[in-house]
Amino acid sequence: METSDLLKKVRKIEIKTRGLSRNIFAGEYHSAFKGRGMAFSEVREYQFGDDIRSIDWNVTARFNTPFIKVFEEERELTVMLLIDVSGSREFGSFEKMKKNVITELSAVLSFSAIQNNDKIGVIFFSNIIEKFIPPKKGKSHILRIIRELIDFKPQETGTDITGAIRYLTNAIKKRCTAFLISDFMDENKELEMALSIANNKHDIVALKIYDERETTLPSIGMIKLKDAETAKYVWVDSSSRKTRKIYSDWWIKHSGELDRMFKKCGVDYATINTSEDYVKSLMNLFKKRALK
Repeated sequence: METSDLLKKVRKIEIKTRGLSRNIFAGEYHSAFKGRGMAFSEVREYQFGDDIRSIDWNVTARFNTPFIKVFEEERELTVMLLIDVSGSREFGSFEKMKKNVITELSAVLSFSAIQNNDKIGVIFFSNIIEKFIPPKKGKSHILRIIRELIDFKPQETGTDITGAIRYLTNAIKKRCTAFLISDFMDENKELEMALSIANNKHDIVALKIYDERETTLPSIGMIKLKDAETAKYVWVDSSSRKTRKIYSDWWIKHSGELDRMFKKCGVDYATINTSEDYVKSLMNLFKKRALK
């Protein structure tokens, strides 16, 4: 992609997503993702209504008048984005491909993190770890992430979510909040164990991206389908009711297994349709977490 075209796309996404994170998500993000605890800030004179349990007895004795300790929430978090860049992200049947939705979501989360003084880092993965961007603060860091989201070209097309989660667990030593953004087409049997272990150390949030056309096969006769991750082609008779039912049943079973796995592992998650506004899904997720 030409540098000028890339900069225009970066600017366009920056304007849209920074506005969303500032005007819509700011309060919800802060409430949904708590800091590490309470840190001592200062002492001040006791005022009517203050909790007497907060009285600093040493200072009170020194000045012969009651003083209380004031604490503030330690806000700074480390936020990691685990972004699936496998071949299946290129699919899309309406206005947006899954890749475009993932880019916007990641940019919104990045700006939300930076506005709350949190560090943000990224792990791009396919069936290998494609790239690791260590967590940092600052607008220039965010713009670098957006440039990578738009222009990144993965080496591989497959998916290994389990490997990405294990990499996170090893690479980030302190507890972080990690957004796992994928279409979850990977059916690795070890995923549940890896997710459970990672969520004990970190705070994992899953965002499943899907396209409406992935849920059913249209009845249009013989169609040639390509697996974006293996590059293999297969002919399918979509006019066959049995074929369409087999596919539909698989999708329902696959989606149900993901729901069960996230709940069993204690992972908060949202399902986002490429044809719908992702703002509502994110807001609902943030509000649900804030009530915990």
